[in-house]
This record gives sequence, C-alpha cells and structure tokens, in this order.
Amino acid sequence: MTAFNRESVVWTNRIQETFGSVVELQDDEGKSTYYQVEKEFDVAGHSYVVLQPDGPSKSDEPEILKVVAGADGELSLETIDDDDEWEEVSELYDELTFPE
Repeated sequence: MTAFNRESVVWTNRIQETFGSVVELQDDEGKSTYYQVEKEFDVAGHSYVVLQPDGPSKSDEPEILKVVAGADGELSLETIDDDDEWEEVSELYDELTFPE
C-alpha cells in the first residue's frame, strides 16, 4: 500500500500564509502567470500545492507543484519531475476532489 492515500493527507496553508491566495509564477521565458491557491497538503513526507489559473486560461487543469523549504526556511515551488510521484499525487488529488 502506498503512502499516498487520503488517510495520510494533512491539510496545510503555508503557501497562502507566505504569499497570499494568489501566486505569481514565471515560465522559462520570464512570462508571468497568476494562480489561485486551491489546496495545500502534506503526504508521504512531502508538501504539495494545487493552483488554478487566475483568469482566462488555455487549460482548466490545475497545476500541482511540490513545496520545498530551503535551508533558510524560505518556501519555493518546484515542478514534480518524477513521473511516479506525479502520478501518485495527481491520483490522490483526484480522489480527494472527486470521491466515489
């Protein structure tokens, strides 16, 4: 049984407390996009945030990013590069959002 299950989820709000309910992310070309913080949670020893595009967007799909604390305690958001981790987190979010 995987550690990525709904019983292991701890809801948090560190990103909202740190940055507010809207965050600005920049792509590789420096273009800024604003996102509403939808959900934040810890599971399996990691922290994640679910962001919805703020305003018109090409996609209605949320962005799920990993929340990482630096040595100085400063929070940053990172893309989930590991395919297995991404699959586990996105399936967990679907389960939390659309319970059967």
